[in-house]
Amino acid sequence: MIQKFREKGYQLKHLLKAMGMAKSTYYFELQKTDDVVLRNKDLADKIKDIFEKNKNRYGVRLVHKELVNQGYKVNHKHVQRLMHGMELLGKGLKEKYHSYKGKVGKIADNIINRDFGTTASLQKWTTDVSQFNFSWGKCYLSPILDMHSNEIIAYDLALSPNMEQIKRMLNRVFEKFPKIEGLIFHSDQGWQYQHLYYRTMLEQHGIVQSMSRKGNCYDNCIMETFFGRLKNEMYYGCEKEYANFESFAVAMEKYIDYYNNKRIQAKTKWMSLVKYREVSMCSV
Repeated sequence: MIQKFREKGYQLKHLLKAMGMAKSTYYFELQKTDDVVLRNKDLADKIKDIFEKNKNRYGVRLVHKELVNQGYKVNHKHVQRLMHGMELLGKGLKEKYHSYKGKVGKIADNIINRDFGTTASLQKWTTDVSQFNFSWGKCYLSPILDMHSNEIIAYDLALSPNMEQIKRMLNRVFEKFPKIEGLIFHSDQGWQYQHLYYRTMLEQHGIVQSMSRKGNCYDNCIMETFFGRLKNEMYYGCEKEYANFESFAVAMEKYIDYYNNKRIQAKTKWMSLVKYREVSMCSV
């Protein structure tokens, strides 16, 4: 950490005073860290490779699990020490767009009631809308997440959070899964989900609608977590990389493909989300 501030031009004596650390201790720890990385060069190189292939998104736990997936037998504390020594820091979680505009249609009961447990895919879905701000304007992501695998099974990215966006999203998911009677579809009380068209489409497909309580983000924390992770991993600090809506749409498509097909999670037993769904469905 001190090294990073030194690279930004801060004087060592001020940093040591702020940290309450003696200069001799600092140089001793610096040398010790360098020695550990050098003594474990092959493993350190593999850790760096995993970290960079996942675009600096993985912290210690995910890097360690990926090493285990690849056949390495290594303690997570050892991985932590090497990552800290190489100053490889994963991105950790921020915010949300609110679509609540009061009661404009029908409010559904909170069927989920924070019970996100499932035994298979296609039992419980959730959705929400998140806003992204750029110098050229705003755009909005509307995804559908399967609570069993956390997989994003359909989404729509648009310049306006209107009903046309919701219609496109529903058309995509119902084309992919035409027979899902009995599924519970959860959301907040956003105006889109109170709309007659939305409620009618769910009813026609035999879906049970569920809504969070007003102003309670914990009732839909699975989707909140996804948005936080997505924004930290491909949006915050990268806004200037997206010159227009089209370039951001391409990046979003690539990220969701990566999220579904490559990114591992504890919930999916350290498998990709798609692989976990496939394995789960084979065991049913």
